[in-house]
Amino acid sequence: MTGLPAAFLDRPIAHRALHDLAAGRPENSRAAISAAVEQGYGIEIDLQLSSDGVAMVFHDERLERLTGARGLVGARDASELSALRLKGGDEGIPTLTEVLDLVAGRVPLLIEIKDQDGALGADVGPLERATADALRGYDGPVAVMSFNPHSIARMARLAPQLPRGLTTDAFDPEDWSGVPGWRLEELRAIPDYTRTGACFISHGWRDLASPRVAELKEAGASILCWTIRTPEQEAEARKVAQNVTFEQYLA
Repeated sequence: MTGLPAAFLDRPIAHRALHDLAAGRPENSRAAISAAVEQGYGIEIDLQLSSDGVAMVFHDERLERLTGARGLVGARDASELSALRLKGGDEGIPTLTEVLDLVAGRVPLLIEIKDQDGALGADVGPLERATADALRGYDGPVAVMSFNPHSIARMARLAPQLPRGLTTDAFDPEDWSGVPGWRLEELRAIPDYTRTGACFISHGWRDLASPRVAELKEAGASILCWTIRTPEQEAEARKVAQNVTFEQYLA
């Protein structure tokens, strides 16, 4: 597998697309994605799995924050999810296939596969298969990543041609309720970079001074970061990171 394509390093990446509720563009919506494409930004999106095995472009495990519905994303099929209205907009939850058709290779697409295990463990597979199936034949710049290394190891088997990365962090236990402390300590050291065939990390920007990040960068890993919300944060992050994922301002 080759390294991360240069397109992911030459322009900022809009976190959950170029969302702005005041402008009618909810996060991960078609409107936000179209706005990012129009302005030439890269796009980061998130995936959850429908009950009928479709990769849906949606961040949360539950529906409440982003829609008027209640319950788990995974309890509804793709047609039901597509019919739900996103808060602050006039459209439903898109499928990954719909987003790929919309982007059509015009800007780089960074896809985060959300943890389905619940504790960043080994219970993975269906969402990864759905992701690989949707991406088969897509010829635009695209890369996949996840906080769960098991997910990326599975993607290495399902779609070895795709650039892969790990979403990483300081893994503060206060931010990761439900994940055992021993697992957070394990992940903090980013031990799975080599075994997953990763070529980049996207690291929490406040922890970019981590010696492990420096070690990976020295070894040739591309370093992205999340989530930048001001020009001042961007300037600080770029002392280490080669690119930023941003929101709430125009990078």
